Amino acid sequence: MLLSDIKYQPIRPRAKKSGDTTYIWDDVRKCYLVLTPEEWVRQHIIAHLRSECGFEAQTIVEEYPVSLNGTAQRADIVVLDNLAQPYLLVECKAMEVAIDEAVFAQAVRYNSVVKARFIVLTNGIKTAIFEVCEGEYRAIDHYPLAKDLTQNLEEAE
Repeated sequence: MLLSDIKYQPIRPRAKKSGDTTYIWDDVRKCYLVLTPEEWVRQHIIAHLRSECGFEAQTIVEEYPVSLNGTAQRADIVVLDNLAQPYLLVECKAMEVAIDEAVFAQAVRYNSVVKARFIVLTNGIKTAIFEVCEGEYRAIDHYPLAKDLTQNLEEAE
């Protein structure tokens, strides 16, 4: 597994506190969410997908439903392509959680249903990115970009 130290841009989220609970504004879902370590990572990844990779907010789905053997699960983030099909699946973990074979296996299970072309595993410090090629997961060293979707669509026409 190729792990990269991708430097995510700092974000300045809106936050509020109610009692002992801190909430963070989710600009994609347009609501406040409880700020957990995993949510902090997810918000950084969403900011990266939008600002650095060029994906529009409307193509990003958080808590994407996945049914595995009749059990409801949720992928952290799924980015949809120009035809509203899953293109990129992201599994976010808290910073203290290692990106290891167990996290990879979880994402592969989700992707067996989602069928995205790329999967990303990240804890905000270490990131692993894979492209699915003929049923095999091949490690790559960069995020896919939104502009690649447009090129792929033009080539298909």
